[in-house]
Amino acid sequence: MEIIDITKRFFSAEVYPGDPRPEAEQIAEIGEGSECNLSVIHACVHNGTHADAQLHFIPNGIPIDEMPLDAYIGPCTVVEVPGGVITGEYVDEFFPKNCKRILVKGRGTSYFMDSAAQELTERGILLIGTDSFSVGTKGNQTGPHTAFLNEGVAILEGLDLSRVVPGEYFLFAPPVPYDGLDGAPVRAVLISDYIFWSK
Repeated sequence: MEIIDITKRFFSAEVYPGDPRPEAEQIAEIGEGSECNLSVIHACVHNGTHADAQLHFIPNGIPIDEMPLDAYIGPCTVVEVPGGVITGEYVDEFFPKNCKRILVKGRGTSYFMDSAAQELTERGILLIGTDSFSVGTKGNQTGPHTAFLNEGVAILEGLDLSRVVPGEYFLFAPPVPYDGLDGAPVRAVLISDYIFWSK
């Protein structure tokens, strides 16, 4: 069994344009009047590798601590794309039809058109993941996000799939249960040779 970490380092990951850069502050240090080291952070909950809650784009949607965990844990397929736009026609031709969780390896530049998101939700997927900042792109964030989230599809963004060969894996990527928030960091891993698990 091989465990592949597909999580970007939190403080060195690229930051989405306009979001605050994460910062850490050490507020206690061993030997400086304290018996332990203690740190606090200030960061956007959508920094680095993270999960989007339904609340991120849907008014009164489900917050991250209430998103069903089963979407983030289970068999998945990693699909490689050239990068750039992913249309409904591309999904219909090149994406697997019987997979509930799909991770897109697209050189960090791929994004979904509304038609692609709708095509995937009609197939009944539980989760979509990407190595890009977002499933959408500048000028069209709302369309693909709402197409996925309205149907309860979990979204993972900012994955590090650089060392991953396209194929079948077992995904473990539950989000931190930040009470009532629109997203949260995840520690995402893929497990290979998972044939003993049931699909």
